[in-house]
Amino acid sequence: MAEESAHNQRPEQRSEAEIPVDPAQIPAGHPDVPVEELSDFQARDELARLAPLIAYHDARYHRDDAPEISDADYDTLRRRNEAIERRFPQHIRADSPSRKVGAPPASGFAKVRHAVPMLSLGNAFEDDEVREFFDRIRRFLGLGADDPVQVMAEPKIDGLSCALRYERGRLVQAATRGDGTEGEDITRNVLTIDDVPDRLPGDDWPQVVEVRGEIYMDRQAFKDLNERQREAGKQLFANPRNAAAGAVRQIDPKITRSRPLSFLAYAWGEISQPLGKTMEEVRQRFHDWGFKLNEPAAKCGGVEEVLAYYRKLESERAELAFEIDGIVYKVNDIALQERLGYVSRAPRWAIAHKFPPEQAQTILNRITIQVGRTGALTPVANLEPITVGGVVVSRATLHNPDEIARKDVREGDTVIVQRAGDVIPQVLGVVQDKRPADSQPFDFPDVCPCELRTAVVRPDGEVVPRCSGELACPYQQVERLKHFVSREAFDIEGLGTKNIEAFWQNDLVKTPPDIFRLHQFRDTLLKWDGWGQQSVENLMKAIEARRTIPLDRFIYALGIQEVGSTTGRLLARSYGTLQAWDQAMSKAAEERAATPDEAKKPERVGEAYAELCGIESIGMTVADAICEFFQEPHNREILEALEDEVRVEEFVDTRASNTPVSGKTIVFTGTMQKMTRNEAKARAEAMGAKVSGSVSKKTDYVVAGADSGSKATKARDLGVTLLSEDDWLNLIGES
Repeated sequence: MAEESAHNQRPEQRSEAEIPVDPAQIPAGHPDVPVEELSDFQARDELARLAPLIAYHDARYHRDDAPEISDADYDTLRRRNEAIERRFPQHIRADSPSRKVGAPPASGFAKVRHAVPMLSLGNAFEDDEVREFFDRIRRFLGLGADDPVQVMAEPKIDGLSCALRYERGRLVQAATRGDGTEGEDITRNVLTIDDVPDRLPGDDWPQVVEVRGEIYMDRQAFKDLNERQREAGKQLFANPRNAAAGAVRQIDPKITRSRPLSFLAYAWGEISQPLGKTMEEVRQRFHDWGFKLNEPAAKCGGVEEVLAYYRKLESERAELAFEIDGIVYKVNDIALQERLGYVSRAPRWAIAHKFPPEQAQTILNRITIQVGRTGALTPVANLEPITVGGVVVSRATLHNPDEIARKDVREGDTVIVQRAGDVIPQVLGVVQDKRPADSQPFDFPDVCPCELRTAVVRPDGEVVPRCSGELACPYQQVERLKHFVSREAFDIEGLGTKNIEAFWQNDLVKTPPDIFRLHQFRDTLLKWDGWGQQSVENLMKAIEARRTIPLDRFIYALGIQEVGSTTGRLLARSYGTLQAWDQAMSKAAEERAATPDEAKKPERVGEAYAELCGIESIGMTVADAICEFFQEPHNREILEALEDEVRVEEFVDTRASNTPVSGKTIVFTGTMQKMTRNEAKARAEAMGAKVSGSVSKKTDYVVAGADSGSKATKARDLGVTLLSEDDWLNLIGES
């Protein structure tokens, strides 16, 4: 999971899915149905399940340095998400895990905003996926099937990503990845690492250069550290990655210095001049500056060469001085890297080929039911604790009633558990010959375990049972409050799970606006056990500090289904202000409500709805969820009350702002000859443009290639500027 950060400028991304307080509250899906057998409904449910699972693990790994699963298991989950998205592109969510990286930084260190976001890598597990990686590059660049694509293959070190910023050859700052946009300042601690030069030798370095790489602990150093821990009667570290991350985040640099840390370089961020024309040249530059490199590396001329290299290192990995979990393939030519650009969270020009996970058997003691923010009832297997992949497991998701019935999982069974990327592991199946003679099939409840005891409903075509109490259900109310104050939303320090539940149970906070009225209960809180004058004041200050919030975080905090933080950012970028967004969403909701089901196509519903659907990566599924939110009177009341309590800032787009197309809305249509349409879209977004899928009065340019069809016609009818491919290239200065 400790994927390399990719280099070069691209649009910002944040962790998208909500990080659930209790992993078992994650929506159910169809985790054991092969991707090729998923129905349309099942695919949608699976993608809805995968987003919070991956978000949770991103936070545990990148932010907390406390991963709960192995890298291989985590990658299995991402692999399934990506496979479903390829087969069902109509259900790709705007809050897809494929659009995010890392997790928000933890408290305790100063925050550092990366001038160039630190990204992760896409993953491959099978040989065919590696072949598809090469094929995708050729398709994107318009190359022939036999055209060579040379890559640099490097071992993938399992450590903590770090960015070292040098100005005039001197190290001025070291930062963690964090959420890819903002990390933590760990300069003092990094200066204690012998492998990190505080000055670059010679004078052939750029005035500004950010060297990116991995802080790690080699096998022998880790073994020696744990031996010292054992002798001192202290807790042992689970693995080298945890030990390295813990050492780097010590408040006292003396403790960091006492830990045997190393650093190797493999990428770059902000630079004032190029480092070379190929990865090979850049690696040599790093070596000349005194940095260790991830060796053994190899320049490979095609698929068969990289696969041979992969198998060689897989067989030799136990003999290496450090832990690796796969191989990274990077296009060697940096000019091609720049053309290929990025998808939402990863470069198109690189991929991590991961090594294969771990299973174990244990007793399922009891099946319990948990209710999530949207009312979904999820069955959870409470297990006899067992260690899987270096982690003690005591709970596993059973997903939904259909999965329990299909696997015939019963209390008392011996089950096979796999850490395959879920927040809590999956139960793969039952060891039938160990089943107790008196076992009984599990009877899924038909009423919610909440105090209302409301009926459980399961609409036609759905697999997820839900509490019918909706906004009246206590579980859902509390979970929505937890989401509202979560790190990606309002991020109010001091309002954790226990406090939210206590405030709700004692009628101090029932809806989000109540949080900002909590000062009325100062005297009440002072009478509670564990609450003193200082703790109450700290909470009040934390709440007051969040009365001003960026628009994208505000939208995410509302808890609209299908809308995570990346979708919130897309919406904020498209509408700019809360007032504009509110008015546009209300209008879209009115248009949708007035349109018969059989006519619900964007262009038939109305202009506001069509504009919403036309935002790149939004589509009808997300648009419908937003409209349904705005059609609910209770949600409107909360939104209006929040507007009285907080100030929502206008969205500031941090992408390129000084290009001819920054801030412009562009639609691409037809077949392009000098670059593929995907490459043109990627280039436009990197230059700060908004790429839309539909033409409206608000469209600035329609770039029409061959056979452009109805979109070009509509552009002419609306008076929108129509550009040829050559016009487009002239506009962006690439003719």
